Amino acid sequence: MYPADLVLPMKAELTDKGFEDLTTPAQVDAALKQEGTTLLVINSVCGCAAGAARPGVVYSLTGEKKPDHLVTAFAGFDTDAVAEARRLLAPFPPSSPCVALFKDGELVHMLERHHIEGNPAGAIAANLQAAFEEYC
Repeated sequence: MYPADLVLPMKAELTDKGFEDLTTPAQVDAALKQEGTTLLVINSVCGCAAGAARPGVVYSLTGEKKPDHLVTAFAGFDTDAVAEARRLLAPFPPSSPCVALFKDGELVHMLERHHIEGNPAGAIAANLQAAFEEYC
């Protein structure tokens, strides 16, 4: 488990932009089963989270269409919450970082780590904005 002084500034990159910080399995379960669209970010300490995932997700929200709900949990820190999220992300294997879009409780779009690594934040944003156009 990562120390709080390392994780909290990385969490703040999303929570300061309106993401709800999910720290328990019950919070994850309730958040991902909400009506409307919910964007989930499994945050991480890795370089691709810092360089592409978090900035790309934030930039994706500047478009006209966006999800109704924004939520996040941190891998290696919010252990139980992330385990519940990964259960709901099946059949996708565990991946961090990752970004998932749910509509009315159903997973409709997924970006796994291998979609994030090596791609710039703009590409992540464009991918998510296309999903927002389709589902939001």
